[in-house]
Amino acid sequence: MQLTTRPTGSSDPSTREIPFTLKDLKDAIPDYCFEPSTGRSLAYFFLDIGIIAGLYAVAYSLDSWLFFPLFWLMQGTMFWALFVVGHDCGHRSFSKHMWLNNLIGHLSHTPILVPFHGWRISHRTHHANTGNLDTDESWYPISEDTYNEMDAIGKAIRFNLFLLAYPFYLFKRSPGRKGSHFMPGSDLFRASEKWDIITSTTCWTLFVAFLGWVGFQFGLGFLINFYVMPYLVFVMWLDLVTFLHHTEPDIPWYRNDSWYFLKGALSTIDRDYGFINNIHHNIGTHVAHHIFLNMPHYHLKDATEAIKPILGDYYREGKDSVWTSFWRSARECIFVPNEGQKVYYQPRR
Repeated sequence: MQLTTRPTGSSDPSTREIPFTLKDLKDAIPDYCFEPSTGRSLAYFFLDIGIIAGLYAVAYSLDSWLFFPLFWLMQGTMFWALFVVGHDCGHRSFSKHMWLNNLIGHLSHTPILVPFHGWRISHRTHHANTGNLDTDESWYPISEDTYNEMDAIGKAIRFNLFLLAYPFYLFKRSPGRKGSHFMPGSDLFRASEKWDIITSTTCWTLFVAFLGWVGFQFGLGFLINFYVMPYLVFVMWLDLVTFLHHTEPDIPWYRNDSWYFLKGALSTIDRDYGFINNIHHNIGTHVAHHIFLNMPHYHLKDATEAIKPILGDYYREGKDSVWTSFWRSARECIFVPNEGQKVYYQPRR
């Protein structure tokens, strides 16, 4: 099914009662898909670390402005791949050992300035409320009234600079939501999670201090070339991929009274990123991930093939290129109606 127009009438699967259950879907998936392999997971982690180290060695050796732009793109992409490894750790699908999930999660996320536990917990909220206008945590639409009340600067930031939104989201979350990912007292977190947040915030702060030392020791230009520019590429990858998985003109959003977990999980889209799929660990296989979030990334494709016959037209896969889809959604997905239990993005009037 090609995602081009807002569906109407009985052809829209979201107007019908879903004819299958989570159990139906789980029963169709081979048991091995739910089993993490610690060795295989660690292999992906060390592969990413090895490539990142190799790119740094090449860039430092060449020290050429002809190579730096390519280096920024490649290294930023590898930062994004490393994030996806930490993403598995956050979902506890990296390993059955909790201590190893936390250790590799911090080793994956701290060097790219992601507070592991703070992000893990807010991302947990996103998965538990996907597609819910009232409670989703990230990339949820604003209402038409909210859009009309925004000033020019607010609109410019949200609709023109959103590929750089992630660092700001960590401190302030999204407009209309309160709470910082760094403060244990934030309403994002439970009281029992206080020390998790303190641990991640401490790791993040120490790494920021390390970057400050690198800039002081080797110069601001060195820091920008070898860290800041790859980091910005990583941020754009993160925002782009997350945007594309949850934003299309014909993807429905639900208010509380009509939402439930499976319906929200099906309001996601699989994307094909070409050869990048093998670099960023199948993150484009997003529908199965949202239905079964504890599944290792390397089993998502097999699981998707197993549930496709059951999902039928509830399965959404972008048929256009990611850039065509991105351009369309950026232009047409602006706000949702103020009222209605099931709503779709609307373009500017």
